[in-house]
Amino acid sequence: MSGTCHLPGRSGRSFPFPKDVRLRSGWEFDFVFRTGRRSCGELVRLFFVTSPDGTTKVGVTVGKKMAKAARRVRGRRCAREALRRLIPWIKDGVWLAVSMRERGLNATARDVYGDLAALLWRNGLLSDQWPGENWEVDRG
Repeated sequence: MSGTCHLPGRSGRSFPFPKDVRLRSGWEFDFVFRTGRRSCGELVRLFFVTSPDGTTKVGVTVGKKMAKAARRVRGRRCAREALRRLIPWIKDGVWLAVSMRERGLNATARDVYGDLAALLWRNGLLSDQWPGENWEVDRG
C-alpha cells in the first residue's frame, strides 16, 4: 500500500503527508508562531505566514500543559489526518502551524477537519478548486 489515494477524474490529485510538506525544524515553527497571522476556531488555532522560500509546509503542535501524552498524541493524529485531506488545496507559498485547543483533543478527526477547513477558507488559504467540506474527498 503506497499511502497515496487518487481521486477519479482528477489528474494526479493525491493525499499523502510527505516529509517535504511538513514543518520539521524548530526555527520553522518559531518563524510561523512569531511572525505569522493567527486565527482561532472552536477546536484548533491556525498560524500562517508567507513562506520565505516559496514552498508550502504544514505542522501540528499540542502544548504539554494541555493533557497527558496519550491525549496529545491522539490530538496530533486527528489534526494530521485533517491536514492530509486538505493539503492538495492549500495555496502555494504558505507555511501553516495548527495548534490543537483543549476541546479539540476530545474531538474526532472529522470535526477537526471541518473546523480547520473553515479557518483555511475564511483566511483565503484554500484554492478555488476545493470541493468543500467533504470528508470522503480522498476515497476513490
